[in-house]
Amino acid sequence: MIYADNAATTKISEAALKTLIELNQEAWGNPSSLYTYGQKAKEVLEDARADIAGLIGAAPGEIIFTSGGSEADNQAIVSAARLGAKRGKKHIISDTIEHHAVLHTLNRLTDEGFEVTLLDVDQYGLVDPEAVRRAIREDTCLVTVMYANNEIGTIQPVKQIGEICRSKNVLFHTDAVQAMGHIKIDVEQQNIDMLSASGHKFNGPKGTGFLYARKGIRLTNIIDGGAQEKGRRAGTENVPAIAAMAVALKENVDGIDKTSSYVTKMRDKLIEGLSKIPHSVLNGDPKLRLPGNVNFCFEGIEGESLLLLLDDRQIQSSSGSACTSGSLDPSHVLLAIGRVHDVAHGSLRLSIDHNINTDEVDYIVKNVAEVVEYLRGFSPVWRDLVAGKREFVL
Repeated sequence: MIYADNAATTKISEAALKTLIELNQEAWGNPSSLYTYGQKAKEVLEDARADIAGLIGAAPGEIIFTSGGSEADNQAIVSAARLGAKRGKKHIISDTIEHHAVLHTLNRLTDEGFEVTLLDVDQYGLVDPEAVRRAIREDTCLVTVMYANNEIGTIQPVKQIGEICRSKNVLFHTDAVQAMGHIKIDVEQQNIDMLSASGHKFNGPKGTGFLYARKGIRLTNIIDGGAQEKGRRAGTENVPAIAAMAVALKENVDGIDKTSSYVTKMRDKLIEGLSKIPHSVLNGDPKLRLPGNVNFCFEGIEGESLLLLLDDRQIQSSSGSACTSGSLDPSHVLLAIGRVHDVAHGSLRLSIDHNINTDEVDYIVKNVAEVVEYLRGFSPVWRDLVAGKREFVL
């Protein structure tokens, strides 16, 4: 079986799993308690906080543990909105290809009277920093632009956008769920005020994540009920899982140069092979993309059928965002970069990691080509295209 859906979730690493199991036996106490078991758990918790902070150029007190990226996105955006509203600033800037954890939160804020500007992206999914500069107004309280797109893999010019926001005294948040552990990140050097991350995207356990919030930013609680995380996020911390997340992140960051180089090489080989399939197109920037992300559209087929037939051939993949894979609507990301509905329906996302080898890449290319040809063989859309009743888009 070839697993090629790491953008949806990654397998927990052996070191992270070992940490998770051992600490469930050795550090299972409540870290808010004063007795020995509690203080042991507290020590492990704060060590993990310090480790994660060091890996992204932050201070330990700027890290808040959450249940994952969606919660962190929600808390960051709502916090900036509440801070802005107190100063009479209720304008927020984002873009059209954000994850729904961001877009749906922004929708909720519009219902509360906030104005949201969603910037268009170019054909590769890139946000123009100058468009951000032009969109900032006197009443802008937040700019939120994801670090790297979860579907098409495009990496945004985060440092430049953050620099513009810093010069305009506007908070800048980035959803770094897909980037964390796969790209070098330094929140100070890249002018990031708030950042969201999720453990299971970099070989940590599910149900873990963190929010970085620069010192001085007053957060609004999403979960109330206790004084955990210095009053910023109620609920007893899952210490073993948090420590396992820190171990996984350190593993990834320590080996990032070697891993990124290898995975990028496999990614480019995969792109080269799939590009030979007639009437296909790569989605996302060809160079400014995540090391392991490959996203294609194939004209004349349906992505769901492609996924099922590839699964029969022991290839596990996706048609887009894992959070919307049950939807029959085409990806909002693909529509935003200019793909028409019929083409957007025929999408395939392959997200690989360091475990893949050249033989497996060749196997994927061979089988995708065969399945695409097979599906086109009984597609009425394809027949119309070949007969000239419709014009090819790709």
